[in-house]
Amino acid sequence: MNSPNNTDSLHPLEIQVLRALGKDPKPLSDLQLATHTELAPSQVSMAVGWLLTKQLVSLSTESTTTYVSLTTVGTQYHQPDSSPLEWIIQTVKNADPEGSPPTVKDLQATGKFQPSELSRAIGILKKEGVLQMGAGGMLEITSKDSDTVKDLRSLINQVHEGTRPLDSFTSDHQALLRQYAVKRGNTQEPFRIDDHTERTYVLTAEGRTLLPHLREGAAQEISQLTPELLKDGSWRNVSFRKYSINLRPPRLAVGRRHSYREFLDTVKYKLTSMGFQEMRGELIETEFWDMDALFMPQFHPARAIHDVYFVKNPKMAKNIPEPFLSQVAQVHRDGGTSGSKGWKYEYDSERAKRLVLRSQGTAVSARTLAQNPPIPGKFFSIARCFRYDNVDATHATDFFQVEGIVLGSDINFRTLLGLLQLFATEMAQAKEIRFFPAYFPFTEPSVELHVRHPKLGWMELGGAGLFRSEVTIPLGVTVPVIAWGLGLDRMAMVALGIQDIRDLFTSDLEAVRNMRRQF
Repeated sequence: MNSPNNTDSLHPLEIQVLRALGKDPKPLSDLQLATHTELAPSQVSMAVGWLLTKQLVSLSTESTTTYVSLTTVGTQYHQPDSSPLEWIIQTVKNADPEGSPPTVKDLQATGKFQPSELSRAIGILKKEGVLQMGAGGMLEITSKDSDTVKDLRSLINQVHEGTRPLDSFTSDHQALLRQYAVKRGNTQEPFRIDDHTERTYVLTAEGRTLLPHLREGAAQEISQLTPELLKDGSWRNVSFRKYSINLRPPRLAVGRRHSYREFLDTVKYKLTSMGFQEMRGELIETEFWDMDALFMPQFHPARAIHDVYFVKNPKMAKNIPEPFLSQVAQVHRDGGTSGSKGWKYEYDSERAKRLVLRSQGTAVSARTLAQNPPIPGKFFSIARCFRYDNVDATHATDFFQVEGIVLGSDINFRTLLGLLQLFATEMAQAKEIRFFPAYFPFTEPSVELHVRHPKLGWMELGGAGLFRSEVTIPLGVTVPVIAWGLGLDRMAMVALGIQDIRDLFTSDLEAVRNMRRQF
């Protein structure tokens, strides 16, 4: 608490606000205080906050008013026929009478507005009967007028004159304003609706007691001892502001890395420490690199729409680099020079260009093999992959794989098993490990790595094997290559003791809540 004996602890800004409140018997708002004291609004807000804490000022009234203003888009729409609705009407009306009426694609081709904006405007005009679609998708204007266009133009003109309270409009116009107001995820709207809270303040009894004792010349007080003051000795001739131990300390915004992010960084650090080089690839991949180059036949069930996410636009890549396309196609047809008989089907080079969301990190390994990597060599990639799946305790539609390859003339299956055991113990901190024989189209022999989760029991961590010659030879590699792809999310579950894969992204929530309670 403050008293006439310790007014020295008051900040100059606090003193100015107290004097302004003492001169006017009526409660004053933030704006009125800024006018009386000639302080910036931020300074008034800061000083009032301090005085409220010291109980020298109290809140008198608090009211919230909703205001409507124009956005940058709204300012542009203020020009005649510049909104999507008006522009569509004028464009269709002014179409060449000797030519065919414009279609929706013709309007989109102008690039004047986003397709979503045009679609919404066309839908509104069709619903009102102002616009109709004829044969071949051609647009025609009827004799009806659009109430939406008329009301929207009136509202834009009114708000352009200045910000106005929302309740000054009729209920119908309020609904239209909210419909065309900026929302999360949609910023291309003409109106902005904001709530403005206005507060007024008065002096408390203790604050009025302090008024006669407020000191003069407080603005020249020094709050911090600087090297300059010490150097020239001027600190002897200035007045230092006293500290108030009653003020609450500033809130500390404590932060740290998410536990899953820390785990990914640890995996990368350990792999680079073992001499692995990092590989990188794109999230959107062609079927060629995601599957064809890995000797997965084009009739493989994993290529169905219920397993892989296909890109809608564009659907195809422009080309596949040669000679890899021809060599992979030959391997699929009859085995080529790999010593295999192939899959015995007619390879479709056009289908190889289809774009998908990367379904496996092995696609990054395939691209690396085609780039003439050094031999011997060790490579890894932390790749985000996408597969259609039902989300449960151990599955998600997108996940991370730690993918790797090791090339060398002396590489064998025992080398692979040793690496997998090292990964399971070092990265997943697994105590119990098991290997099971497996099948993958691109490795032979193949193996699955299983580890025991402390609560979920045995779970598959990933697959591995030696790349088949049908994979390596078409990509220009003639030495043995071991490949492995492990589920990083599952490794994190084992290492962090998490029971549900969804908890990887919510595991810190309770910690954040506890942190907030402390402040």
